[in-house]
Amino acid sequence: MSTQEMKSKPNVSRSAVWVVIVGIIFIAANLRAPLTSVGPLVGLIRDDVHISNTLAGMITTLPLLAFALFSPIVPKLGRRFGVEGIILISIILLTFGVILRSFSGIGTLYIGTAVLGLAISVSNVLLPSLIKREFPRQIGLMTGVYSISMNLLGGIASGISVPIAVGLGVGWRGALGIWAILSLVSVLFWLPQMKRRNRETATIQNQSADSSVNIWRSALAWQVTLFMGLQSTFFYVLITWLPEILKQQGISSDQAGWFLSVMQLALLPFTFIVPIIAGRMSSQRLLVTITAMLLLMGTLGLLYGSVNFIVWWIIMLGIGGGFAFSLSMMFFGLRTENAQQAAELSGMAQSVGYLLAAIGPTLFGYLHDATDSWTVPLLLLVCASILLFVFGLGAARNRSIGSKATIPPSNTPPKAK
Repeated sequence: MSTQEMKSKPNVSRSAVWVVIVGIIFIAANLRAPLTSVGPLVGLIRDDVHISNTLAGMITTLPLLAFALFSPIVPKLGRRFGVEGIILISIILLTFGVILRSFSGIGTLYIGTAVLGLAISVSNVLLPSLIKREFPRQIGLMTGVYSISMNLLGGIASGISVPIAVGLGVGWRGALGIWAILSLVSVLFWLPQMKRRNRETATIQNQSADSSVNIWRSALAWQVTLFMGLQSTFFYVLITWLPEILKQQGISSDQAGWFLSVMQLALLPFTFIVPIIAGRMSSQRLLVTITAMLLLMGTLGLLYGSVNFIVWWIIMLGIGGGFAFSLSMMFFGLRTENAQQAAELSGMAQSVGYLLAAIGPTLFGYLHDATDSWTVPLLLLVCASILLFVFGLGAARNRSIGSKATIPPSNTPPKAK
């Protein structure tokens, strides 16, 4: 946050600003790691608790369904009880869910997974709103900080799950349960935010009272929502099926797993850079175009390209995914006029988006089983990249929900009303 911006909030010291930033970093770090740590351990879990592949797949799908069902409710909770307080409760609940998931038994495995899914959905929705409220002129920078914290820990969790489970001899329960330490530490870093609760609640209620916009009836909101849903579907389809696609092309299991890691590493720097660039642009249509081209070329490369260039197709998909995720997070702040509106748009987009993400991998697998080939499923991703381009162009327009006027980039001060 700049000195000029801090002066516009005379009661906020520089140390208080850094407390908020650190709190956001720690909360964001919890939003992917408890989920991405599961994938490498699915085989161990399945064999230990004696469940089918279908039920094992539900361990990943269940949190996505929780996101879809609970996200529309979260903005109302934030408005009623205050964003800081609801986030604190959600992280405590996340700690409980992670621990419960690691207990012995099928019942606690699924109940704990559902609980942590509900908990994560709260911060998924409210963090973009909090960033818009606290850093209205630095939305791009703070979205980048938030995004890279989430994706970096998510990537680390995927890589260390098996070494912890097997190398340290703690099994899948210990490898999943260890993430309760991170969420518990995050609770301690978030506690200082509670003294801001009364001021924040009043702000959100006033903004809600001034807003008569029905987000669900806004064409712009639906364009942002479908962009969010398509990018989320792209990510979870690739996370689920990319190794199998590569193995059918003659690549070994070890190499296929390595390529999946390359894809996740490729997106990391762009989850930080793209929000900063997007925040300095009045329209993000150029970034949307680059996003769609990268995803389209990467998918066509998997379909028709030479195996010798497979790493480049994977990198394109990773960079395109980084662009798409960052833009979807930025649109929540750039296309709205206040923090409450941002929370409502975030809730709507993530509800529909994660529902698509939950359906996507299953549909992708069904099409493969029906055709005994990855051609038709990959052509579905080609269509998805084209639709993402179409809806992205609408979402990137220099407009805000409820207003036909153009809005300034996020790095310029908003006009006084």
